[in-house]
Amino acid sequence: MSDVRLPGDPPGGRRAAAVWGIGVAVYFMAITYRTSLGVAGLDAAERFHINASALSTFSILQVLVYAGMQIPVGLMVDRLGTKKVLTLGVVLFTTGQLGFALSHSYGFALASRALLGCGDAMTFISVLRLGSRWFPVRRGPMIAQVAGLFGMAGNLISTLVIAQALHTLGWTPTFAGSAIGGALVLVLVLAFLKDHPEGYEPVPATHSGAAFVRRQIAAAWREPGTRLGMWVHFTTQFPAMVFLLLWGLPFLVEAEGLSRASAGELLTLVVLSNMAVGLVYGQVIARHHAARAPLALGTVGATALLWGAVLAWPGDHAPMWLLITLCVVLGACGPASMIGFDFARPANPPERLGTASGIVNMGGFTASMTTLLAIGVLLDATGGNYRAAFASVFVLQALGITQVLRLRGRAHRRERERVVASRVEAVHVPA
Repeated sequence: MSDVRLPGDPPGGRRAAAVWGIGVAVYFMAITYRTSLGVAGLDAAERFHINASALSTFSILQVLVYAGMQIPVGLMVDRLGTKKVLTLGVVLFTTGQLGFALSHSYGFALASRALLGCGDAMTFISVLRLGSRWFPVRRGPMIAQVAGLFGMAGNLISTLVIAQALHTLGWTPTFAGSAIGGALVLVLVLAFLKDHPEGYEPVPATHSGAAFVRRQIAAAWREPGTRLGMWVHFTTQFPAMVFLLLWGLPFLVEAEGLSRASAGELLTLVVLSNMAVGLVYGQVIARHHAARAPLALGTVGATALLWGAVLAWPGDHAPMWLLITLCVVLGACGPASMIGFDFARPANPPERLGTASGIVNMGGFTASMTTLLAIGVLLDATGGNYRAAFASVFVLQALGITQVLRLRGRAHRRERERVVASRVEAVHVPA
C-alpha cells in the first residue's frame, strides 16, 4: 500500500504509540473483566444456585447492555472526545467487577455484570477513535487488528490467571483482586491520555440536540459500507464470543468429557490463535484491501464446517484433534470481525466515525446475545443436549451471509467513488 499521507493525516510515531497504548490498556482490562465469567460459569452456577438459562442471563444482560450502548457511545465519542468516555468506562467496569466479587445474591450479581457491560461498551470504539486521531489513515486496518490482539491478551489472563486463582483463592479474592487493574489504568488515563496530537484538533461540532443525533445516525446508516461492516461483524464474531464468554467450558467439560484443565487449555488455544491470526489478517488487509470480504466469508465458512463436524461426530465425544482444530478456527473469528470496521471507516468522515463504529460493533454483540439466550433455553428444553443447542449457530450465520452478499457490491462501488474523489482532492491540495 502507498505510504503517501492524505491531507490532514496525523504523523504517528512513538508518542502516538504511547498514547494509543494507554487506550489499549483500558481495552485489555475491559476484555479481562468481560471474559472472566467464561472460566467461572460452573462456579457461578454453584454459588448462586442457578440453572443453564439463569446462568446465560449473566452474559446476555452484559452483552445486551453492551450492544444497546454502542450508538450512544459512538455519539459520545464524536461529541466529547476519547479521554472523557474512556475515563467513565474504566470507572463503570471496575465498579462492576468489584460488585461481582462481593455479590452473594443472583440479583446483585446481575446488576454488577450490567454495570460492567456498560463500562466495557465505552472502550473499543474509543480506542478505534484514538488510533484514527494519532495515526495515518493507511495504518487503520493494522491498528484495529493490533488493538484486538491486545484485547485477546486480556482473554488470556482470564483463561490462565483468573481460572487458576478461582481454584486457589476463591471467588471474592479473585474478582476483587482483579479490580486493582482497573484502578491502575484509570490513573494512566487521567495522567497521560490525550485525544489528539497538537495541531490536529478535530473540527468542533456546531450542532447538538436530538435532531443532530438523528441526522448523525441516519447519515452513517445510509452508507452501504456501514451496514456491510455491521453484518460482517454480526456473522464473524459471535461463534468465538459465545464460546469464550460462557458456553465453551461447560460444553467441553459436560458434553465432550474433558477435565476442566484440558478445557481451559483449549480456551487458551482459541485466544492464542486469535492473536496470531489477527497479525496476519491485519498485514494482508493493509496491503490488499480487496481481501477483506474473502477473508471474512472464508472465516465464516471454516467455522461452520468445523462446528458441523464436531456436532455431527458419531459417538459420545468428538476426538481431541477435531476439538483442537475447531478452537484454532474459532480464533480467526475475532480478527475477521475487525474487518467490519474496515468497511465502515472509509465510508464515513472522521466526525462520524464513532457513530459508524458503534453501529458496526452492535452487529456481533447482537448475534452473541441472541445465541447465548438460544443455547441456554435449548439446553434446558432438551435436558442438556449441547448438539441441539449449538446448532443455533448455523441459523445466525446463514442470516449474516445473506446480508453480506446482498450489500457487498453496493459498498464496494461507493468506496471506489470515494477513493477517486479523495485522490482528486489530494492533487489539488497545495504542498
